[in-house]
Amino acid sequence: MRQLGLIISHLFLLSWMPWVTGGNVQLTVGNGAEWGEWGQIDMCPEGHYASGFSLKVEDSQGGGDDTALNGIRLYCVDPNNNVNGDYATVESSVGRWGEWTPVKWCVSQFLASFMLRVEPLQGWGDDTGANNIKFNCSRSGAELEGDGMEWGSWGNWSIKCPEDAICGLQTLLEPPQGTGDDTALNDVRFFCCN
Repeated sequence: MRQLGLIISHLFLLSWMPWVTGGNVQLTVGNGAEWGEWGQIDMCPEGHYASGFSLKVEDSQGGGDDTALNGIRLYCVDPNNNVNGDYATVESSVGRWGEWTPVKWCVSQFLASFMLRVEPLQGWGDDTGANNIKFNCSRSGAELEGDGMEWGSWGNWSIKCPEDAICGLQTLLEPPQGTGDDTALNDVRFFCCN
């Protein structure tokens, strides 16, 4: 029993550690759902960082099949040349259901860490996977909560980008299941640039 506790503690600590791939620190959380396949990595243009985000969310379907969170879009700005409010957008795989919510911004700051709201496996019930996301702003530590759904519970915060900010993402998306139970977006990884 004691050994099982040590293994669980070790796995929990590993879930908090960033992975380093391609020179960019990768931020992850341990509570994402596991259905689907990882989409393409999409990165901000060089020298740009994510300062805002919006979500693609399907509202409650009543007695129908709910998918909740279907996509995450990052709004990337150049900190040295943002006088006109110009930005670029990046997104990884996106589900077909829902509408894009208004953009939420870390004003004069960047997205630095995140947490996910995820509904656990429902057995014979309607699974939705990831439902919402929160980001932490780089300098003030302010929290921005997305306009996602309320099912499930919040996990732990990822680590913060060690330098600068989030500059890219990759989403885990389940493709449409036909007459089966659709979940759409289930997990996400973010990348930090310096």
